[in-house]
Amino acid sequence: MPESSLLSPLVDIVGPRNALTDPADMAPYLREWRDLYQGETPLVLRPGTREEVSAILAHADRTGLKIVPQGGNTGLVGGQIPNDSAREIVLSLGRLNRIREVDAQGYTMTVEAGCTLQAIHDAADEVERLFPLTLGSQGSCQIGGNIATNAGGTAVLAYGNTRDLVLGLEVVLPDGRVVEGLRGLRKDNTGYDLKQLFIGSEGTLGVITAAVLKLYPRPRAQDVAFVGLASPGDALELFTRARARAGAMLTGFELMPRVGLEFSVRHLTGARDPLQAPSPWYVLMELSSGTEGEDGENPTRTLMETILGEAYEAGLVEDAALAESVAQAAAFWHLRHGMSEVQREEGGSIKHDVSVPVASVPAFLSEAIAAVEKMVPDCRPVPFGHMGDGNIHFNVSQPVGADKAAFLARWDEMNELVHGIVLKFGGSISAEHGIGRLKRDLLGEVKSPVEMDLMRRIKAAFDPNNTLNPGRVL
Repeated sequence: MPESSLLSPLVDIVGPRNALTDPADMAPYLREWRDLYQGETPLVLRPGTREEVSAILAHADRTGLKIVPQGGNTGLVGGQIPNDSAREIVLSLGRLNRIREVDAQGYTMTVEAGCTLQAIHDAADEVERLFPLTLGSQGSCQIGGNIATNAGGTAVLAYGNTRDLVLGLEVVLPDGRVVEGLRGLRKDNTGYDLKQLFIGSEGTLGVITAAVLKLYPRPRAQDVAFVGLASPGDALELFTRARARAGAMLTGFELMPRVGLEFSVRHLTGARDPLQAPSPWYVLMELSSGTEGEDGENPTRTLMETILGEAYEAGLVEDAALAESVAQAAAFWHLRHGMSEVQREEGGSIKHDVSVPVASVPAFLSEAIAAVEKMVPDCRPVPFGHMGDGNIHFNVSQPVGADKAAFLARWDEMNELVHGIVLKFGGSISAEHGIGRLKRDLLGEVKSPVEMDLMRRIKAAFDPNNTLNPGRVL
């Protein structure tokens, strides 16, 4: 544990109320929600201003202290949790939670890193705008963490990853200097685009304290359908037809297996099966439009009915339900967004956040499901996710009644099996969750030596003393 003489200046910076040392107060910052990582720390700091963040990092960099930035603690690869050495200090950004400016005419919003994603959605909605990043954890995840991990979510198909939604950043460097890049310009071709280095860097290059975000027109018409199908191949054909018909109006296309729906219905409060008869697979499809139809006609409803009608005639769709209200649409999405959460209720779950080319999704699923079922007989694969961009959360739940610890002990073995199949299809072992600690040792297997060398050089240039998030990503 660092000497008290090194820690006391940090307490002075934020004040005793915001320097947590009591084990009970620190506990929520030391464990990630899936219980894969639990750490120790001598101190949790809760700065309230950019200047306090700057002073903390400057002191840490001078004295050799190590800092672990943390947002809403919803990360899934362990990057936000200190290790068990009790030498890493947690820097929580939750008090930097002001929405500094909403520019409805310029379609931008300037926010601090600790703003929850839901608060940003609400602020955009007040001025009839849309911030499209949508995650199941949006009530607790914070935008700084979303940016630092380049979060994906269910709207990537239409709007892109977080990287595509950020215009400017304010970042505190490891030595305490501040990059003042809060520019809301859509076009700025003045040299290297430094903000892109910080987006997705997982807190290893700097601490994001504020951002300028892109806003979009709020949809004036929207329709959501819950569709039953026989196979991922049929889902791919439905996606191809829907994309051709709807173009940019196709804003969501999520794939789910029957077992995943059963988990959600079993464990989510108020959840129910939208369809009368079960199907092996399901698609949640959303269409959005910025215009309202003439003479009361809903343009998205008419288009949705056309797409589904043609797909039914082609034998692709077994059954479908169209949301008849905003509440019913939200209920459909609740089934999808809760699918990660409910798997813990079914025992151990081995996770894979992977992506393959969209056209390869059915073949990948067929091969990967067969492989894990052969490895662990009676295991329950629960592959679901963003089929429209090729990102599948290939999770595998333990067999009913199996020993949880024994099943989870095969995590690395199953990861190696699934990731090998992913790479065979030209995919990625981390589609949207990042690398953190969980996949750090795998990175060298999927990046070339040249890429790894460049990443290490960038880390050394920004953080020569390895002050920020040591042991994460690299």
